[in-house]
Amino acid sequence: MKTVKFLSTTIFATALIFSCSSDDDSTPDPVLEEEVITTMTITLTADGQADVILQTQDLDGDGPDLPVVTVSGDLSPSTLYSGTITLLNETEDPAENITLEIAEEALEHQFFYTVGSGLNAATGYTDGDEEGNPVGLYFDLVSGQESSGTITFTLRHEPNKNAAGVSDGDISNAGGETDIEATFNVSIQ
Repeated sequence: MKTVKFLSTTIFATALIFSCSSDDDSTPDPVLEEEVITTMTITLTADGQADVILQTQDLDGDGPDLPVVTVSGDLSPSTLYSGTITLLNETEDPAENITLEIAEEALEHQFFYTVGSGLNAATGYTDGDEEGNPVGLYFDLVSGQESSGTITFTLRHEPNKNAAGVSDGDISNAGGETDIEATFNVSIQ
């Protein structure tokens, strides 16, 4: 009796192993890794003004060192600035320009600019993806009267660009994953 029970258990286990094998020879979908971004540089350019550079650099990623955040100078009041964002992966030698990847994968990315209370400024998108939704590598910033406060730049991977307000820069309904985010202390003088 024990031999029959052992034999039937062995046959069942063998059948189970072979029935679980896959006859599917197709190649699995590739896993798209998120971009490694160590440095984000925002350049603000206005006619007759010196460029203002905002930069965050975190060469050790999730390591113990905090990012180095710099602002090269103050914004002028009542001025239209053209903004550009450059992203680098400086763990590579030479540094990899991630900006090119973001532009190529524009449908899957969007920058959001959040002007904190106290700062008299407004932003607007000047670029878009092939469906007409904003990407945000290029933007305008209009400074108001003298003030100081913060502005946060956030890059989202796979945001819901069709959600309410997202095309206008409202991050609250965007969803997706944050690729990089940095807050800068800015003054308009």
